[in-house]
Amino acid sequence: MTRAPEDTISRGLPGESSGQQPPRTRREARERYRTSERRQARGLPSTSTGARSLRQAAKPGASLGAGYLGLGAAVLTAIEAVSGIVYFLVRWSEFSDPWLPAAAWALYLVAAVGVGLSVLTYGERLTGLAFVLICVVLACVVTLDFIGIWPEHDIAHTASASIAAGFALLPIATLRPAREVAAAIAVLGLAFIGMSVASTPITNDTLPGIVSLLALVVVPPSIALYVVQRFRQLVQRELDRVLVQSNVQAPQFAVGMLASDELARLDLAAEKLLDAVANGTDPLPLSDASSSVAASLATELRLHLIEGRRETWLYHAITESDHLGRSVSVADPGALAGHLTPAQRDGLLQALWQMVGDGRTATPGLPVVSVTLGPVGSDGHPVTDERMDVPVVIESRGVQRRRLGPTAWSALQRIGPYTETVRDGALHIVAHCVVDRHPSM
Repeated sequence: MTRAPEDTISRGLPGESSGQQPPRTRREARERYRTSERRQARGLPSTSTGARSLRQAAKPGASLGAGYLGLGAAVLTAIEAVSGIVYFLVRWSEFSDPWLPAAAWALYLVAAVGVGLSVLTYGERLTGLAFVLICVVLACVVTLDFIGIWPEHDIAHTASASIAAGFALLPIATLRPAREVAAAIAVLGLAFIGMSVASTPITNDTLPGIVSLLALVVVPPSIALYVVQRFRQLVQRELDRVLVQSNVQAPQFAVGMLASDELARLDLAAEKLLDAVANGTDPLPLSDASSSVAASLATELRLHLIEGRRETWLYHAITESDHLGRSVSVADPGALAGHLTPAQRDGLLQALWQMVGDGRTATPGLPVVSVTLGPVGSDGHPVTDERMDVPVVIESRGVQRRRLGPTAWSALQRIGPYTETVRDGALHIVAHCVVDRHPSM
């Protein structure tokens, strides 16, 4: 019998193969969730739009705009190939044996046409086998060119097709993982170094040309690889930021995207159990197996009900974010974050994004920024039956004050009046939020 992949708890229902026991706590359920295939979605439900977007951004193929980078890289590669062919034809008579470099150019053009047709036919994807085949062809191109220019003993002024092989890695950088392209660049650079040392006398006259040749072969694909990787990180970060920003309009207490998926799973399991009782498949009184499943369902639903009254929008915004989750810690025992207005929430999130930066911590596992809300009330600030002061204490040990730009300080002003100090090398910010005791959200 084919079962829906998301229906994990129903494995314990009567008549079906027994699997692992249902989780007893919310933490256990979350840990199981994160260790499954849905971990690829960075903690988001696998069927959500955000999860699909993050998985698409993380794929090695050209995606979410990287295809345009690949198109630009292909244009640069074509320009270099045309100029290389012209350079080779102009110097044809200077070669002792021009037919091997000509064969290298012919093989290069055939491979370029084949790759272009493959991209047009199958889309902007390059399998591992195809990448290996391309590397083999480029290796043959370089070998033929090296053999053909060996009698000249001047690689800097005779190499042509082998240089184009380095430029061919530019569009591939948008289609394959960085480590594979970096390995190809390193092998190509070592091949040129070996050929230069073996074929060309190293003198004061030839050394500048050799260095320029190595830079022309290695630097362009390396820059392309760096640009593509930074672009993918930017896209993933902005997608994450958009998902987090949706919590600005969330209710005071709500379940997050992960909990929503868990509740859907529990609902499916409960429907199957009730349907089994209704159609007589599992008659009353319930068997021991069905009673255990029903008890587990009730326990999980109660846990969701309890935690749904403690987890605010800020908790979900931090824990469900790939960047903020590993860089920000939140202490809100009184669930005061739920009282903040949308403008104050937006200001707090903007300030945290500015402080976190790229999310890299000096010590892995330790947060860059810690946020503490409460206790309520402070001297000099209003505390009435309808209004209250919620202090928001932000402490950052990974970001220096001078690194925060005007955007961060403007975001802090939207939270409320604030003061900042530096204590023991840590930036300490205290913002006072005057909010309603009974928010409408």
